[in-house]
Amino acid sequence: MAWQGMATEFLQVPAVTRTYTAACVLTTAAVQLELLSPFQLYFNPHLVFRKFQVWRLVTNFLFFGPLGFSFFFNMLFVFRYCRLLEEGSFRGRTADFVFMFLFGGVLMILLGLLGSLFFLGQALTAMLVYVWSRRSPRVRVNFFGLLTFQAPFLPWALMGFSMLLGNSILVDLLGEPAVHPAFPKQVVRDLRVCLARAPHPPALDLSSVPTASSCPHSYSVLPAPQTSQPIGFTSSGLTCLLMLV
Repeated sequence: MAWQGMATEFLQVPAVTRTYTAACVLTTAAVQLELLSPFQLYFNPHLVFRKFQVWRLVTNFLFFGPLGFSFFFNMLFVFRYCRLLEEGSFRGRTADFVFMFLFGGVLMILLGLLGSLFFLGQALTAMLVYVWSRRSPRVRVNFFGLLTFQAPFLPWALMGFSMLLGNSILVDLLGEPAVHPAFPKQVVRDLRVCLARAPHPPALDLSSVPTASSCPHSYSVLPAPQTSQPIGFTSSGLTCLLMLV
């Protein structure tokens, strides 16, 4: 009965999160059982483009090392923040979520060529955390019961924690720039929605303003003094812009 409950709960997880998490766990289990070797999984440009071992473009994102604290730590963050994104910002937009994975993965591979990195799963985890933190700026995060801070600081806290564990932060740094150009159209669309929802100042009725010819005396009609706030851009619109940055 317990296994049935776990299976039912797992099937309720969104499709992309369920697929990626299961692939990571099965890959690590296969390596632990010596059915596969890490040498068959790591990213090697020579083997990919000369020997046509194209599966390495995918498997290097699925292996997080042998079973241990680092593996469970990464799986926890992958499952949690991948699910939060798929059920939150990307609800009903599975194609966009898959596109983010593919686009970020391609950029990480290109950047990984410069740093001679072999496994990029940790960079993908950093990307998921970074995207969630930028889309949830007002959420407060409790970091293992030690620190409490706003969500945008979470990627930097993870980077510092990775340094304490003796890991290189180069992989974590790859996850952040890889996602910036992924959604230019979505950013523009969100900007348009924010500006459309922002209240606009009322239109000025100039029909009652006297003209120079209608004045009984030879006065010149001076224009109204300019206000300090530009017409058509309110404080609500500014708030929307700041939320998108």
